Amino acid sequence: MAGAAVLRGEITTALRSALLEELAANGYGRLSIEAVARRAGVAKTAVYRRWNAKIDMVLEVVAEFAGRKFSLPDTGSLHGDLGLVLHILAAALEHPLASQIIPDLLVEAGRDPKIAEALQRTQRAIQDEVGVPLIKRAIERGELPADTDPDLAIDLVVGPIYWRLTVARRPLSPDDLAQLIDATAAALTAGAPGPPDRTN
Repeated sequence: MAGAAVLRGEITTALRSALLEELAANGYGRLSIEAVARRAGVAKTAVYRRWNAKIDMVLEVVAEFAGRKFSLPDTGSLHGDLGLVLHILAAALEHPLASQIIPDLLVEAGRDPKIAEALQRTQRAIQDEVGVPLIKRAIERGELPADTDPDLAIDLVVGPIYWRLTVARRPLSPDDLAQLIDATAAALTAGAPGPPDRTN
C-alpha cells in the first residue's frame, strides 16, 4: 500500500506539471485531458481518477500554482517591504509558464464565471495574506496615514508592474524595477504627515 500511495503522488505531480505546460503552450481553449495525460506519460483514466472534467483540473491546479504561500519578512520600512514584494511579483509574472497562462486565463475568466470566481478567490487570499499586513505595518510605523485603504493601496502597488509585464508585455530591467519601487513608495506616502518638526 505504501508503494501505491507514492506512485499516486508521483502521477498527480506529473499531471499538474503537464497541465501547466499544456496551458502555457496551447491555452485553455485548446486544452484537452488527452493532451495532458499524453504529456504526463499516463493513461487519461489517471486524470479522471483525480478530476471529473477539464475545468475542475484547471481550477485546482492553477489556484495551487498561483496561491503558493510565502512569508513576507518585516524589513523595518515600507520601502524595504515594497522592494521585496515587487521583486517577488516580478519574478512570478516573468516565469515562463505564468507569463503565458495568466493572460489566457484572464480572457477565459470573461467567458466563464467559474474561472473568474476562482481567480478572484485566489487573488483575495494572497492580498489578505501578504498585501494587507504590509500596509497595516506601514500604518503602525507612521509611514502611512491611519485612514489608508489597504485595498486601494495594494492596487497601486500591484497595478503598474502587472500592466508592464502582463498587459503591455514589456521587459522590466533592474533599474526599471528600482525606479518603480521608489515611485510606488513615494505615491503611497504622499499623504503621510512626515517626521515631526524639531526646529523649535
